[in-house]
Amino acid sequence: MRAVIINCTLKPSPAPSNTEALARVVAEALEQDGVTVDWVRAVDHDIKPGVESDMGDGDAWPDIRRRILAAEILIIATPTWVGRPSSVAQRVIERMDAMLSETDEQGRPVAYNRVAGVVNTGNEDGAHHVISEISGSLADIGFTIPGQAWTYWHLGPGAGPDYLDDQRGHDWAAKTGRAMARNLVTVARALVATPIQPPPE
Repeated sequence: MRAVIINCTLKPSPAPSNTEALARVVAEALEQDGVTVDWVRAVDHDIKPGVESDMGDGDAWPDIRRRILAAEILIIATPTWVGRPSSVAQRVIERMDAMLSETDEQGRPVAYNRVAGVVNTGNEDGAHHVISEISGSLADIGFTIPGQAWTYWHLGPGAGPDYLDDQRGHDWAAKTGRAMARNLVTVARALVATPIQPPPE
């Protein structure tokens, strides 16, 4: 089983990413359950604006899309900015919009029989809004969202320290992240055993 984690930090590599640090807790739990984890730091790639799967020369999205569709588990990891997902996360979701009209060889939306979850960090409040916004978008596209397939960390309300700079709340975020991993793997395995069938004619 494979998972792909798309880190939507605004910081290019090799800058440390608070969001990646928490996402690694989830990744480690997935790996302990036998899942191979693939990482994408989206800001390092030229993901062009648009709502098609290939926006032409230089567009990095077709390869990222291929990696998403090669996995049974997708995790969108994003910081909170101005109470919302990062602009990088929004770009990723917009590019995934094309999947709404793409089907597999059995006529199912290409995102079917894949699960998805959200990791969120921020030095401001808004985690539940970010999680709801991304989860709702992914469900629209066709991913299955297991119960409590998320974890977050912040010390809101208001501005505060970053995840890597303050140990408060790490235990809760890690415990929730491990539960998230378990829930994602459990439902992904159920879908492998009993896949969603094509819609009726």
